[in-house]
Amino acid sequence: MGVPLPGIVQWFKTMTTNQYLRMTKDHAWASISGRLWQRDYYEHVIRSQKSLNAIREYIEANPSHWQEDPENPNGVR
Repeated sequence: MGVPLPGIVQWFKTMTTNQYLRMTKDHAWASISGRLWQRDYYEHVIRSQKSLNAIREYIEANPSHWQEDPENPNGVR
């Protein structure tokens, strides 16, 4: 059996956070305040083509809604 999804997500977040920290230190990348990753994640089993298409549309359109997102601290993209 393979690695459970939470283990993969945790590994990915750890590796990308470490790389980000290296780049801020070694290559003067801009530092962010707060967390790099949200604490949890949402997993969903896609069971149909209709569901897959709806998720794809959500992912594609989501960045355009960032300005109105209550979690956007500056209200800007």
